[in-house]
Amino acid sequence: MSGRKLYLEDLAVGDEFRSGEHTLDAEQIIAFAKQFDPQPFHIDEAAAKESYFQGLAASGWHTMAISMKLLVAAIPLAEGIIGAGGEVSWPRPTRPGDVLHVESRVMAIKPSRSKPDRGMVTIRTQTRNQKGEVLQDFTASVLVFARGASVP
Repeated sequence: MSGRKLYLEDLAVGDEFRSGEHTLDAEQIIAFAKQFDPQPFHIDEAAAKESYFQGLAASGWHTMAISMKLLVAAIPLAEGIIGAGGEVSWPRPTRPGDVLHVESRVMAIKPSRSKPDRGMVTIRTQTRNQKGEVLQDFTASVLVFARGASVP
């Protein structure tokens, strides 16, 4: 889909998208966590071994940030991915050496009754590692514009 932009009328319930990959290493995990989530199991490999995680684990927010990067490339919505709420879970930790990709599925489409140039699309995105294990499960409501909409 290179160069193609998707609008509301291009999407259908059941559409699936798969992203490219991102390889995560300990340096990325530690750098992100030092800046945004400075907990011992994210920034100190020795402390992480003694923690609940039993080893260095990426912050869930780091996994989310990488997932967002992958998602933007995988689903090229014309006006961008504009979130309007959602629910996230992290069923297993993201580790150094994990190769992440996202798999997304359109779950629902609800055109706006008051603004016919847009609608809300529910997208479920799972971030998986190289083994196919789900590291993050995210269901989001996304604002999507119709073709020809005049965006403010």
